Amino acid sequence: MPLRRDLSLARGLARRAFRSRQQRRRLERLDRERVRRAPEPGSVRVAVYFADTSVNMYQIRQWYAPLAHLAETFPVAIVSRSPGAMLALMEESPVPVVYARQVADLEAFVEAHPLAVTLYVNQNAKNFQMMRYGRMWHVFVNHGESDKMYMTTNQFKAYDYAFVAGDAARERLAAALWDYDLDARAVPVGRPQADHTAGDVPFSPDDRTVVLYAPTWEGDRAAAAYGSIASHGTRLVPALLASGRHRVIYRPHPRSGVVDRDYRRAHEEIVAAVAAANAADPTAQHVYDAGGELGWQLAVADVAVSDISAMVYDRLATGRPLVVTRPTSPLADVDERGYLGSAEWLTADDASQVVEVLDRVQADPEAQGRLQHWVRHHFGDTAPGAATQRFEAAVARLVARRDEYAARDPQPPRAIEEADPSDTGDDGL
Repeated sequence: MPLRRDLSLARGLARRAFRSRQQRRRLERLDRERVRRAPEPGSVRVAVYFADTSVNMYQIRQWYAPLAHLAETFPVAIVSRSPGAMLALMEESPVPVVYARQVADLEAFVEAHPLAVTLYVNQNAKNFQMMRYGRMWHVFVNHGESDKMYMTTNQFKAYDYAFVAGDAARERLAAALWDYDLDARAVPVGRPQADHTAGDVPFSPDDRTVVLYAPTWEGDRAAAAYGSIASHGTRLVPALLASGRHRVIYRPHPRSGVVDRDYRRAHEEIVAAVAAANAADPTAQHVYDAGGELGWQLAVADVAVSDISAMVYDRLATGRPLVVTRPTSPLADVDERGYLGSAEWLTADDASQVVEVLDRVQADPEAQGRLQHWVRHHFGDTAPGAATQRFEAAVARLVARRDEYAARDPQPPRAIEEADPSDTGDDGL
């Protein structure tokens, strides 16, 4: 078994290396297009640093619309360290993009622009290659709001500020982190993504109840085993498909099945069931949604079923009915001190009875009252445009403060310590 694992790992690394070389060659061929998509020298005030590969593009995609709106006030650019992610950004990004595969490229970018703020959407270890630079603010904005253990990591302390959703996030951090100055460093901005509904509804609305099933991936450790595709999904989706009065939008996490083959097979079983149901009744218009745009799904769904993930809170921000799957693993870290303590849960044993569960939740006024309380607690004011205003006001304050400091001490930005300029953003692949 160890030899088989080693061979599998070696094959995987070889495939990654080959794919990365192909992507780099493609970028070289698209050099003119890359230059066209780059920002004007000396223009960028807000950078968004994304060191991940294309597999985690969902983390940056959800920020496209807020960044495009912010760019109307402050020039914004996304910095990519991975060739695959850069290729995707060149096709999709509504703001200029910069390819900084090597640290020397990153240094050139920093020296060429009056950067005031750098935003980070995840906790990639390569974030520290950008955080070496002072004379700008480093701000963690994350890629969602949730009660996952990811939301209370001590890595929050590495950033000058964290833009968080609301009171629930502050309470979460206060309970988990020692000597973290919440009042000074955690800035509530709500959920600006909720102000922008991305994508077009791919079906014609009718009298069917639209159910969004949005499970997360299987996780890479027992404490984060929140995924429900294998435990719940293979029973709840067929039950909804068979009801004749529901339309299913199946939107799994893009990493579903990357660790566990059985989880992948369960995902494929659901995709096949959706296709078969549509073939049997084309008017059903069920959807397997693997697209990059998130927004229309949350807005159009009459009720949603989600695992413990940021998707719970994306849905919560709409204030509409929501059911959360209960993890089957006893080791899964479930924090029920906040919204999850009042959530409408769906156990694996009840997955086949999902129709009855959803009917009850939709008809229960007390459930809706509890939901509205937690909407306010997590996101504050959810009136249209309110979160965008708070987000952009927080950025504007930091830009102004940076300029005040720079005016008193007009020195060029310098790295805190020297780094190997040949170091790359893709692990050498």
